[in-house]
Parts: sequence; structure tokens; C-alpha cells
Amino acid sequence: MNWHIPDNLSFENALQLTETLIDAMVKKQLKNYEIEEIITTLVSNKNGARGFFVIYLTSNFSIADNPSEEVINALKKSPDIVSELLVKNLAMSSAMAITHRRNNDETKAQGSDQVSQRTSNLIQQMNLELTQQKLEELKQTIINNDGTYQPFLEKWGYDQEQKQVMKNNIEKLLS
Repeated sequence: MNWHIPDNLSFENALQLTETLIDAMVKKQLKNYEIEEIITTLVSNKNGARGFFVIYLTSNFSIADNPSEEVINALKKSPDIVSELLVKNLAMSSAMAITHRRNNDETKAQGSDQVSQRTSNLIQQMNLELTQQKLEELKQTIINNDGTYQPFLEKWGYDQEQKQVMKNNIEKLLS
């Protein structure tokens, strides 16, 4: 497999690359340094990082439950992009679990719970000050109904119950 990742990587290509990467990781076809290099390159741009997280956080493989040192190290190399996406992934998965339960779809709700748990786990293991700052900004936006993340919250139309669960999940990580 040629792991050349183009600079102008599309979101769709990032999804495909991440699927191939996770498959290779599960089959132990890559050396640790190769895993770190590939993920570092993938998450160095927004499309690559978005695609990586969509596949990695929703994967059926347990490697996402216990991220390796290589995964954590690679993610730390793009703190701006990664912190922003992790905070938004935590918010969205927390809110979607409620939406799915309201729609009586417990399978999808559990999937959202899993994404939320995996995201929280990554945030804890990475332990980046920038991520903590962004979590605090989101929490303050929820509390004050105004702030950095207000456009994000409005874009997705989150209601009070969803925002409360987001806030609870954020507080667990900030304590």
C-alpha cells in the first residue's frame, strides 16, 4: 500500500485512507513508527483529521477504545485542528445519543455513547492544555448562551437537554 497522502486531501479520501489504515493496524501490517507517521500526516489538515475521527471513533474495532502511544503522539502534533475536532465530536456525540433515544433507536444511541466515550478517552490521554481551554470555552458558551461556540450550537440546533449533557461530559473532563 502506498501511503502517500496528498496535501489537498478530500474528506472522502481521508475516510477511505483511514479505513485502510485501521484495517492494516488491526492486521498488524504496519510498524509503530509507520502508524504514527500516517496519522500525523492525516490529521495535519482539517479534511484529513475529520475523516480520521469519523472512521476511528465509529470503528467496530477495539483499537479505538485503547489508543496506542503512536495514535496519541500523532494527534498531539496537530493540536489546533485536533483539539477543535475532539471538543466538537464530544458535543455532537453527546447530543446525538439523546436524539437517537428520543427516536427509540437504542442501537444508534449506544453508537453515539461509544463515540463520546472514545473521544473523552482521547482527550484525557492527550492531556493538551489547548483542548482543556476549548472545553472550557464550550462550557461557558452553554452556560452563558453566548460565546465562541454559539454559532456551532445554533448551527446544529441543540436544545437545553442536549446542552446539559454536553456540559456534564465536559465537566467530567475538566475536573
